[in-house]
Amino acid sequence: SLTSLPPRASWLGKSPRCQGSGGAGVGNHLPCAKGRYFYASQNNSLKLSLSSLDGPSQMSWAFRLCSALELKSILISCPRENVSTKFLAPYTTFCRIHQKSITCLDISSGGGLGVSTSTDGTMKIWQAANGEIRRQLEGHVYDVNCCRFFPSGLVVLSGGMDAQLKIWSAEDASCVVTFKGHKGGILDTAIVDRGRNVLSCSRDGTARLWDCGRSACLGVIADCGSPINGIAVGTADNSLNLGTPEKPPSEREVGTEGKILLLAREDKKLQGVGLQSRQPVFLFVGSDAFNCCAFLSSTYILAGTQDGNIYQLDVRNTNSPIQVIHRSGAPVLSLLPYRDGFIASQGN
Repeated sequence: SLTSLPPRASWLGKSPRCQGSGGAGVGNHLPCAKGRYFYASQNNSLKLSLSSLDGPSQMSWAFRLCSALELKSILISCPRENVSTKFLAPYTTFCRIHQKSITCLDISSGGGLGVSTSTDGTMKIWQAANGEIRRQLEGHVYDVNCCRFFPSGLVVLSGGMDAQLKIWSAEDASCVVTFKGHKGGILDTAIVDRGRNVLSCSRDGTARLWDCGRSACLGVIADCGSPINGIAVGTADNSLNLGTPEKPPSEREVGTEGKILLLAREDKKLQGVGLQSRQPVFLFVGSDAFNCCAFLSSTYILAGTQDGNIYQLDVRNTNSPIQVIHRSGAPVLSLLPYRDGFIASQGN
């Protein structure tokens, strides 16, 4: 992360292409290994030249910084390759919520509360404005893998290595429902519409649909024979054939019609299943285990793999991806649609 800088200071971070870079005054050169150097100019721009030791410069990258008086981001672009990356400084940092690595977090629909889980074994609800801890949710055995708010922002859904799925009150931290049925740790969850039904996936290779009102399992949506690391539910494009249920769906199923469930599987497969029909829609084989998936729209989806690939696919034709994004070999851990694009987190 980037930290606050003093006024009129320039900042340069370490880069794989330029080991050993550091701060410099405006208008200075920074020598780097093998003929590379940075130049910081008076107009808050940076230029990186890559040159051989025995020849002219081979390539130049243009860097543009926002005003040093309010440095909140650094934009690095390479016009020749038509790529750019923007590094954002943190708006604020909460250091006292957890003692170890954070494994999952979510923010309520109103933006007032956050919930997070950690390898320190805790799950906590906190104020999004200042990080003040409001509640600690206790009841899972072993680690809690995933957590998310219901659309109301007043209830939390969590899944743990104890193979239990739990629903909590964000107001008093009470556990109001516990679902049991998985044979392995729960790795991800999803909420259908307003939340009368919820979904979970597990190391046991199954994805299940649950009835919150009766604390019961409505059915196994898929049994893959391989751990399912992540799931996402979305409305399917009208042209997509989701199949027909083998038997009429339960009256307790609410909002499952016309929905498709994505399964990010450990066996290098991304699968689409009709949520109401339980019928397979597509199966795509990637380069490594799939860790996460998300909907960009009713037509376009994303999925991230253990070896750092992000696949964009059209659900109407998954024979080949629209594009494969690869920034590093670090595992892609989460994907979040944002405005006209998406946010990805990786293990590096």
